[in-house]
Amino acid sequence: MEQEQIIKDYVDVHMQEAIELLERLGRIPAPSHHEERRAEFCRQWFMEQGAEKVWIDEAKNVICSVDCDKHEDIVVFMAHTDVVFPDTEELPMRREGEKLYAPGIGDDTANLVNLMMAAKYFLSHKISTKKGVLFVANSCEEGLGNLDGCKEIFKCFGNRITEFYSFDGYLSQCTSIPVGSYRYRISVKADGGHSYLDFGNENAIHTISSIIQKLYEVEVPTEEKTTYNVGFIEGGTTVNSIPQEAAFIYEYRSPSQECLSEMEEKFNRIISDFISAGKDVNTEILGIRPGKGKMNDELFKAWTDSNISTIKKYYDGPMDLQPYSTDGNIPLSRGVFANTIGTIVGGEAHKREEWVDLDSLTAGMSIALDLMLKYTK
Repeated sequence: MEQEQIIKDYVDVHMQEAIELLERLGRIPAPSHHEERRAEFCRQWFMEQGAEKVWIDEAKNVICSVDCDKHEDIVVFMAHTDVVFPDTEELPMRREGEKLYAPGIGDDTANLVNLMMAAKYFLSHKISTKKGVLFVANSCEEGLGNLDGCKEIFKCFGNRITEFYSFDGYLSQCTSIPVGSYRYRISVKADGGHSYLDFGNENAIHTISSIIQKLYEVEVPTEEKTTYNVGFIEGGTTVNSIPQEAAFIYEYRSPSQECLSEMEEKFNRIISDFISAGKDVNTEILGIRPGKGKMNDELFKAWTDSNISTIKKYYDGPMDLQPYSTDGNIPLSRGVFANTIGTIVGGEAHKREEWVDLDSLTAGMSIALDLMLKYTK
């Protein structure tokens, strides 16, 4: 039987099961760093499908290993369990026709379901593979999760990983260019005092304003689009008090690790100048998402083009190949071929009104399974 017919038959038979899995999984709260309940659900689910080696690691990743003891090289298929919302109680959900609404239902729960259901085919058919395969329901992709789940996978499996797929985003998306980011909290302490009696004392808000001014005078690298932003400021107490403390949050972004490193050097130089001038400045790194490292760009493009061809078997709309910040940042920074591929249709991501078109699971599950079947003997 032709592979595409095998995929179609499998997806048709298991669509209702996929929807029911999405409805169960989508209700389980999973803030970044607190994915325990989803992780345990996924671990148990993989075991029920016949997984022989499945565990939860220190980062709360659920790892299902296939033939990794038979092969040195490993391919990773990943989708994240965490959502942007802090809820610890059951997430609200409603269905209207073929639309399912819930916080985080598309980002990334439905993509995770497509990964799990495609992995079920492997597990139920006891398929032998050309490389070791890791199916990973990973933690800490969102926000200040800082990609900690993906980082842990590379900490444990390192140079054995040769190819990497993350299922995240919408059907049109195939991301091969990462947007890296460095995020900081910069705080200042000063003498402060009474606005009249102690006039002339150092003002913490004035100092952070001066730092921000210098940061906004930085010339960004031009090799790749590079940006910076101050997104939050706090400090002071009342109008008649000279502030003793103030702080702000700052980031810079670029697809290029070289550009990020240049921005890091300029940032550190500015902060050092203020410290040398006697200012009490402290910097805290809130998160680092690396940019693209060195690799064979010609071979990587061919590999990505092949994945795009697979997507187009099941999706005939325009492709979105723009850079994004995803779990793919980690492998790409290490020179590992990686694509982040969307497998659903939906909208209102990062809003409590987020929705998924249930009919799109057909195409998404097909894409996930087709990509996985490339690694069968």
